[in-house]
Amino acid sequence: MAGEKETVTPSPAARKGGPAEQTSGPKQQRAIHTRQQVLDAAAEAFAARGYPNVTIMAVAELAGMTKGAVYFHFANKEVLAQEVAAKFYERLGVVVESVRQDGLSPLDEVSELLMRTAQAFREDVVVQAGARLQIEYALIGADLPAPFEGYTEALCESFRRARAAGLLAPGANPEVLSRVLAAAFFGAQHISWIKRGRADLGVRVQELLSTLLPQAEVLP
Repeated sequence: MAGEKETVTPSPAARKGGPAEQTSGPKQQRAIHTRQQVLDAAAEAFAARGYPNVTIMAVAELAGMTKGAVYFHFANKEVLAQEVAAKFYERLGVVVESVRQDGLSPLDEVSELLMRTAQAFREDVVVQAGARLQIEYALIGADLPAPFEGYTEALCESFRRARAAGLLAPGANPEVLSRVLAAAFFGAQHISWIKRGRADLGVRVQELLSTLLPQAEVLP
C-alpha cells in the first residue's frame, strides 16, 4: 500500500545493521551476501516505483526471500531508504576517484566527471534509486545525506586548481561554478529521466559543458 510504514521490533542484528553474532567464516559471509541482496532489491524497487509505492513485501519478493529475512537486517522501509541513499553517494564518490586517477587537466577533469556520472545514471540502478529518493525526501520521514555536498566539493576542488593554473576567466569563483554546475547537472538528469529515460543525458551534459564551461574539452 502506498505510504505504508512497516515496523517491527528489530533483532539485535537489525539494530546494528548486521548479523546477530559477529562471527567470521561462511555464516558471516552469507549474512553479508543476504544483506546486499536486500539492498539491491530495494534499490531496484525505489528506482522503478518510487518510495511511497514500495513495501517491504515488494522488496522481499524482488530479493527472493521472506519479509522476515528483510526485517532481520533492516528494521523498516525508512532504514532501507537511508542505506540506499548512502550507497548512492558512495557510488558518486567512486566515480570522482576514478576520474582523479586519470591525471587530466582540471577542466578536462570536470568534463570527464560529468560524463562518467551521466553514464552511471544511465546504467547503475543504485544511482538511479538514490537520486529518486533524494527527490522524494519529504515523503520518507527519515534523514538522508545532505544532497550532493561531496560531489559539489569535488567539482570545486577541480575549479580551484583550474584557477590556480590560470584556466578560468578573471574573477571566476570556484565555489559558485561548482554549485551552479552541480545543480544544472542534477536538474538535467532529472528532466532527461522524465522525458527520455535518460537516453539523451550524454547530449544534455555536453550542452551544459559547452554553455557553462566552454573552455573545457568535452571528452568522448
